[in-house]
Amino acid sequence: MSQSEFIENKSQLIEYIASGCKPKSEWKVGTEHEKFGFDTETLKPLGYHQPGGIKDILTGLMNTYGWRPEYEGENIIALYRDGCSVTLEPGGQLELSGAPLSDIHQTCRETNIHLKEVKAVCENFNSAFIGMGFHPLAKKKDIEFMPKGRYKIMSAYMPKVGTLGLDMMKRTCTIQANLDYSSEADMIKKFRVSLALQPIATALFANSPFKNGKFNGYLSYRSHIWTDTDNDRCGTIPFVFDDSMSFERYVDYMLDVPMYFAYRDGKYLDASGLSFKDFMQGKLSILPGELPTMKDWEDHLTTAFPEVRLKKFLEMRGADGGPWRRICALPALWVGIFYDQECLDAAWDLVKKWSHEEHQYLRDHVPRYGLCTQFQNGIVRDVALQMLNISRLGLEKRNIRSQCGKDESVFLDPLQVIADTDVTPAERKLGKYYSVWEKDLKHLFDIYKY
Repeated sequence: MSQSEFIENKSQLIEYIASGCKPKSEWKVGTEHEKFGFDTETLKPLGYHQPGGIKDILTGLMNTYGWRPEYEGENIIALYRDGCSVTLEPGGQLELSGAPLSDIHQTCRETNIHLKEVKAVCENFNSAFIGMGFHPLAKKKDIEFMPKGRYKIMSAYMPKVGTLGLDMMKRTCTIQANLDYSSEADMIKKFRVSLALQPIATALFANSPFKNGKFNGYLSYRSHIWTDTDNDRCGTIPFVFDDSMSFERYVDYMLDVPMYFAYRDGKYLDASGLSFKDFMQGKLSILPGELPTMKDWEDHLTTAFPEVRLKKFLEMRGADGGPWRRICALPALWVGIFYDQECLDAAWDLVKKWSHEEHQYLRDHVPRYGLCTQFQNGIVRDVALQMLNISRLGLEKRNIRSQCGKDESVFLDPLQVIADTDVTPAERKLGKYYSVWEKDLKHLFDIYKY
């Protein structure tokens, strides 16, 4: 199906998503992670045009390591190489969108190469990057928007639909894993399992306890941010657990999500709040008489932000940004569960009796309390340990080994330590903040920068 093909009926939208179905032999995993750039002397966030800022870093990656640039006007806004892309989030967060790869060993090599390249370029300046879920120090006013047209539209719209949207845009970072499905039924089961367990992943990866240099009251403030960003496009989407769930049902959901923009002739046109349904009838006020293309639909699918997002694959969206080892741990966690049928069934058995109210309870409470969140007759840590056991079994059964002879389950070890000790990354940092750091977060940047 051509991206330039005009959309005339809903069946084309369903077909687009359904075309993501792949046989198990072709399943891959893609990993994305974001990170905050900062000046190593002042700890201030990096702007786009400043010396050693985002533009210089993108230019350095392009000139030194053979990345192909993409421009918006005169500004580099993305880089491409070998199926990967380096892109800009609204507040200058640098994101690596990894290629679809066969195993977690390859994912870790890809991540390691990227971080080494970024570090090498940064060494030419007083610049560095750090993985956290929410910026520990910078205020919103301290962070400039990147020169991308879609962010100008989004930043004007966000305050109309929630109180924390600009914080989301400027001050959050995540790790994300993208995984495949074989059929509509397989997609539904994986969607349900991952949506139910997303708060458990949020607890394991909780790494955003600071705001403006102080404890913010949450272990994953990044996760809390999404609860008041834009309710039309965020949340737990309970219909996934209903009998009506299908490719078509998700398309119906997306058709109800208001638009942000349309992209024409290299420019973003403000369509915030308008209806994709109207667009399909040639009634979009900013493009009267024009029908959308598949590229418009592809773009629109990126403007919803539920905890799990469906495209031609499933995106796991519950984890805070963090260090290299946890960037590798997230895809490992989900591959172990998703890519072995016995393990997927076991995970479904774990969550299938949870009610809509319990799903929402976890979504509401885990950002604040993490693994210690009270749940059913225990705490979230109990579920996390079961989740890790299922994933480990799945990875061991895959038996894909590195040159050192280790299978992919080794990448779960950082999460296993977190679950075994019942101490999230956020709580570990808070312990240092109140003791050896003496509430000075300069130590955090010194210790945890890449």
